[in-house]
Amino acid sequence: MSIKPRFVKEIIAGTKTFEFRKKICQPHNIEKVYIYSSSPMKKIIGSFDLNIVLEGLPEEIWESCKDGAGVTKEYFMEYYQDKEKAYALQIENLKIFDNFISPYETNKNFTAPQSYMYIDNLSINSCSA
Repeated sequence: MSIKPRFVKEIIAGTKTFEFRKKICQPHNIEKVYIYSSSPMKKIIGSFDLNIVLEGLPEEIWESCKDGAGVTKEYFMEYYQDKEKAYALQIENLKIFDNFISPYETNKNFTAPQSYMYIDNLSINSCSA
C-alpha cells in the first residue's frame, strides 16, 4: 500500500493507527499490508496486520478514528470532500523492517501502486527476513 512519507512517520511514531482510503481493495480478506513509502523514499518499510476495516460516512469514520487519525479534521474532511463513503484500515501489529526493501532492485519492472497492489507474500518475506 502506497503511503506518503509524512504519514509513514506518523505510523512509525504510533500517532497514526488508521490509514484512510477513498476506495478499498476487494475482497476484504487481506490479512497483511506492506507499507510502501512513496517518493522520495520509494521503499517497503514494514508491514501491519489488517483485521478491522471500518466503512461509513466521512463524519462517522472521523468520530470513530480521530484519536488515531494522524491528521487534522480539516485535512480529513477535505480528503473526503464530495465522497459519500470513507474507509479506515486499523493498523495492528506494526512491524518496521530492519532493512527497507527497494522493490526496484528485486523487480526491474516494478511500478509503484497509486493506492495498493497485490504481491506475493513469499517473495516479500524472503526479502525482509
